[in-house]
Amino acid sequence: MVEMSREEFESAVDDALDMIPERLLDMVDNVVILVEDEPEGDDPDLLGLYDGVALTDRGSEWGLGELPDRIFIFRNPTLRVCEDADHVREEVAVTVVHEIAHHFGIDDDRLHELGWS
Repeated sequence: MVEMSREEFESAVDDALDMIPERLLDMVDNVVILVEDEPEGDDPDLLGLYDGVALTDRGSEWGLGELPDRIFIFRNPTLRVCEDADHVREEVAVTVVHEIAHHFGIDDDRLHELGWS
């Protein structure tokens, strides 16, 4: 397991967001990105999770008092699967892009085809 402080990990998430073109980030609507140590549920190896309604699934009534969608980036599973800090930064970047893609309605099969799984 790679040793990386929470602050260093959050910095890697910030760096991943900085790599996304501003034009694309401007289209992200009502989303908060959170770093959590561990995922809840049955998959302890989950690196990220999009919890919300994809832009492609939002109807005309969406947004009237809706809470923000959430993207979770899970620190400990990421640290467990990586060999070093550089690998952590790469994996975080892939995970951030992957979860933002879900916000845009891109499913896992298509992400796999594109090399972002």
